[in-house]
Amino acid sequence: MNDTVDKLVIFLAKRDGIDKLVKTFQYVSKLVHWHVEATHPDAAMRFKQWEVASGLGRKAFRTGRFLTGFNALRRGPGATPALKVLAVLANAGEMVYFFFDHFLWLSRIGTLDAKLARRMSFISALGESFGYIFFIIADFIIMKEGLETERRLIISSKEDGSEDAKESTRKIRAERVMRLMAVAANVADLIIALADIEPNPFCNHAVTLGISGLVSAWAGWYRNWPS
Repeated sequence: MNDTVDKLVIFLAKRDGIDKLVKTFQYVSKLVHWHVEATHPDAAMRFKQWEVASGLGRKAFRTGRFLTGFNALRRGPGATPALKVLAVLANAGEMVYFFFDHFLWLSRIGTLDAKLARRMSFISALGESFGYIFFIIADFIIMKEGLETERRLIISSKEDGSEDAKESTRKIRAERVMRLMAVAANVADLIIALADIEPNPFCNHAVTLGISGLVSAWAGWYRNWPS
């Protein structure tokens, strides 16, 4: 039976779809703003306002999302000791990200002192990037284990023609696609986080941020789209 935390996490997860849609708006408008800034400044300003509004809206949607990481650790952090350690580190980083993201949102909309925004942004991005590194490592480990299992199943299916082995192989391949989408999204979000932690010409360029944001959003669409 699901308890209160489980039910709350399921409820919050239902907003993932709208979050990915608004994230698409946010980063498409960023790219359009960059493209027309020099030639059509009035239009560029409108797209900039759309970008900012979308970003703030997404922060509101994510209220309470730090509980997702807590619940993942509480319910089953990993199948092996190594994956358990990675899960603790990854989810701890993500919890820091979502928790301090609340204060960043409140400071940007004027509820808290606007001077806090930069500090909250740095702490949130630091937790985010820390978590993504370990999520990526865990996904690669699981994909490697899946490949090894798949090879064994292929050999087994050739020897005895087992339909169960073929079905298991299809499931492993489908899971690998989902994990590759997760890696793509996490790498893209890591680039965005690095732009906050250590500003540099590459990560902070509008094109880099725009493409990274869209990769993250569309990989998320693929993973969360109902089958």
